[in-house]
Amino acid sequence: MCSDCGCGDPDVVPLEIQGRILADNDTNAGHNREHFAGAGVLTINLMGSPGAGKTAILEATARHQAGLRLAAIAGDLATDRDAARLERAGIPSRAITTGSACHLDARMVHHALHALPIAGVDVLFVENVGNLVCPAVYDLGQAANVVALAVTEGEDKPLKYPTMFLKADLVLLTKIDLLPHLDFDLAAVKDALARAMPEPRVIAVSAKTGEGVDEWLAWLAARRAALPAPTAGAAAHGHHDHGHGHGHEHGHDHSHAHDHGHAHDHGHGHGHDHGH
Repeated sequence: MCSDCGCGDPDVVPLEIQGRILADNDTNAGHNREHFAGAGVLTINLMGSPGAGKTAILEATARHQAGLRLAAIAGDLATDRDAARLERAGIPSRAITTGSACHLDARMVHHALHALPIAGVDVLFVENVGNLVCPAVYDLGQAANVVALAVTEGEDKPLKYPTMFLKADLVLLTKIDLLPHLDFDLAAVKDALARAMPEPRVIAVSAKTGEGVDEWLAWLAARRAALPAPTAGAAAHGHHDHGHGHGHEHGHDHSHAHDHGHAHDHGHGHGHDHGH
């Protein structure tokens, strides 16, 4: 459980304070959304359990994509390993280490954009912290929510964690190359998803064999084609230089740029309550 937001537990964070946290987050999410719209970039909030295969799917996306320009923000409690993997796969990436927070919020993403130019990017992936609860609650300004659900997790996850799947636009059923070795009922998981998702949409994929990746890419292309035309302004030029005096209630500023020679200028007026 996250000690910053309480994750819905009023004994940890009173509901009034939690409401203010979410309201502040929504304001920042709207700000992010304006930048994404201005740059004409499709932003995907990729969520799922630890080990669900989120990073592997993005690596496979980079291998199989045909001309799509990708970028990523990778969130984790500690280390920048996922962002480093994505860099090696050819995806310009920014790491956010949250310390104890079990999710990314809109302000963290906004701050990461200072060091990850999105000019010319077609798809920006925000690989959220591995968790099937809290990430679904925080709007990041994304265009769509995608949940990675590995066949190794069992068929009942959508029923046990309904909030995550209620807000999902797509579920990637990952690691399907392992199906011959598992006692896994595909019909059962699809039934569970149909109960949890308002409009069930599932693509079965394997990062190892590439099965289903073309269908995933086609889904991304369709979502990108549906975006409004980019708007004029700073975001359209990938410029994200704001002198905002943000009071950062989560207090996490552990983001790192990788291999692009980014200057790490953290003087953005972010007040940090926790020294992780």
